[in-house]
Amino acid sequence: MSDKFDEISNTSGNETFQQVLARGAQTGLSRRSLIRGGVGLAALSSVPFLAACGGGDDAAPEKALGFGAVGKSIADGVVLPAGYTFTVLHATGDRLVSSIPAYSNQGTETDDWSQRVGDHHDGVEFFYIGSNGKYSATETSRAVLGMNHESSADAHFMHPKGQTSNGVNGKKFSQFGDWDLGNRPADGLEALKEINHHGVSLVEVGKNAAGKWEYKLDSIYNRRVNAQTPVRITAPAAHLAAAKAFMVTAFDTTGATSRGTLNNCGTGYTPWGTLLTCEENWAAYFHMPKGSNAVDAKLAASLKRYGVASAPLASAATAGMGQGWHTVSSTDNRFTRWNNSAVGATAAADFRNEPNTFGYIVEIDPMSAAAPAKRVAMGRFAHEAAVFGKPVVGKPLAVYMGDDSRNEYIYKFVSAANWDDKDIGSGLAAGDKYLTEGKLYAAKFNADGTGQWLELNIADAKVSGYTAYAFANQADVFVNARHAADAVGATKMDRPEWGSVNPANGEIYMTLTNNSSANRTPVKTDAANPRAYADSDGKKGSGNPNGHIIRFKETDSASTAVSFKWDIFLFGSEEDAAANINLSGLTASNAFSSPDGLWFSKATGICWIQTDDGAYTDETNCMLLAAIPGTVGDGSKITVDNKMTVSGAEVTGKQETFIGAALGDAKLRRFLVAPKGAEVTGITESADGKALFVNIQHPGENTPAIGSAAAHAYESQWPGNAGYGPTGRPRSATIVITRTDGGVIGV
Repeated sequence: MSDKFDEISNTSGNETFQQVLARGAQTGLSRRSLIRGGVGLAALSSVPFLAACGGGDDAAPEKALGFGAVGKSIADGVVLPAGYTFTVLHATGDRLVSSIPAYSNQGTETDDWSQRVGDHHDGVEFFYIGSNGKYSATETSRAVLGMNHESSADAHFMHPKGQTSNGVNGKKFSQFGDWDLGNRPADGLEALKEINHHGVSLVEVGKNAAGKWEYKLDSIYNRRVNAQTPVRITAPAAHLAAAKAFMVTAFDTTGATSRGTLNNCGTGYTPWGTLLTCEENWAAYFHMPKGSNAVDAKLAASLKRYGVASAPLASAATAGMGQGWHTVSSTDNRFTRWNNSAVGATAAADFRNEPNTFGYIVEIDPMSAAAPAKRVAMGRFAHEAAVFGKPVVGKPLAVYMGDDSRNEYIYKFVSAANWDDKDIGSGLAAGDKYLTEGKLYAAKFNADGTGQWLELNIADAKVSGYTAYAFANQADVFVNARHAADAVGATKMDRPEWGSVNPANGEIYMTLTNNSSANRTPVKTDAANPRAYADSDGKKGSGNPNGHIIRFKETDSASTAVSFKWDIFLFGSEEDAAANINLSGLTASNAFSSPDGLWFSKATGICWIQTDDGAYTDETNCMLLAAIPGTVGDGSKITVDNKMTVSGAEVTGKQETFIGAALGDAKLRRFLVAPKGAEVTGITESADGKALFVNIQHPGENTPAIGSAAAHAYESQWPGNAGYGPTGRPRSATIVITRTDGGVIGV
């Protein structure tokens, strides 16, 4: 997700860690150190292999890093270690079928983008095709790559002279701010291109005769799931009717289906072989024109909590976010759906409920054209990713999810059904079994290094009696999960984004990308979000501009556990920052900021960390780092001395927290640096670990609007300048990284 997004809609009075710590000090909890076992990773930097840890698992040992760290770079290209190379697999606008023209990179396409690779490549997963044409859990020569597409922020590159509003070319609408929204072109082509490039691209991939990875044009597996694709609504049987009531629109007056998936960020890979795509900052696309009819008070409260800017209670509505798509036509519901005002007599006559149809985990079968399913029981929020705990036959499955906004929560879904590996390859039928019925939890992190999973259930008096939002039923709890997490007292976090699970021991890692001074000052820190400081060179302001990665271990390693232990794996920082900021002792070879993407290799055990940054980009573009993970509790308890200027006065404070063992250069290294303006997003690999698929998102995002006086001044011209496709405008793309000697990546 772009680091420009700073939406904060959590104004609940939930307890912060500072309050927990103050209360705990009275009982001595804040002074108590956890018992630490084993040897820190820093002491093992000369050992070629680290034994896997965690409850008797039989996983192979983790291999040491086997490449030289790359330096920081502000060049307009991909930088890799010696002995590595990359090729571009596909980029924004590449066609999936030969019946439409190849991409011009001039914005001159006249098709509606429904048969082209989308924009803003994000989360990605790799699915092997078996000899029967279905999913294979073992390696074959053919695969489907499932690719998320996140944002409209670079849609001006899709049109000859940029986006057009009120007949004026050269606009650059962004989902991350407010604009003077005028009428978009009446033929709807600009709007359709922008709508359809969201969602998911599914493409068949394999090696060509030269042994290079490429995607196959005209494959039967090539398809788009975009913002207009029909999807079905699923929820627990006892709550399905109530869930459908929230989804009623003029498109489907029964609420059984909705249209499309939007703002797709992180992904998930189910144990049975399907893709989970996560709807993140969907709220920014809806709009209520000035003077339009207001929605009712309860719906307005829901819209406000989810950051939909146009949620007034009065008829004098203010213009909010959006792309102006609703202005194309007053009758065509492909466009009117983006107007969420109450223009009809009931919800069945308009699209006031359309925002309720977004914010979910959406399951897609890469091997089938069956309609995707929105899994309501997994909660509605700004989903960043969905990662499964280690499946155990005969036990429920757990899925861990982050809500990517400042001051939001970490969630867990636990299936009602027990895992049966006979369901591998069963497609959406398995999803119906495991992701329809279950329990939804939000995390509370305690100051003593423990935590609890708080169930979001209407039977809880804290939920049923919550005064800020009156829940009607359990379906309401799922659809308004943010309100429910507020009600039970979950812990506000510093932008929980991607999660990943260490395959060696089942421990869960979650990136906390950053936070602002509105939420993090020395008197607003807590043990899980312990730093409050100013950016070293003043580029990104104050708060927690560099972010960190938290990790936790379920009690008894059980998916159904309602308690866990936690510590902080790694703190982002510039290497020359003060010791109270650079708590992980980062150096020039591994300093980083704003961790976003997070993924463990099953082939090597490496923890790959991707950044989406604005605080460090004066010294280096965003990057991909490799880390050797330890275990929860392999470090120590520390005290953080915080200091920053607040309203012109210097404020200081201390915070105790738990930090993992120092990694050092041997266990944490920079592997890749991206082109200018890009973030590094999704990542996956071939089963043998010899091909790493990495997404480069929005290179050149700071380029002025096409059609403006400075339009020629592209911030980036990648990947055209790397020899892929037409030169000129920058494009998001997927690269395939290999070793020149054909070996396994990273070791």
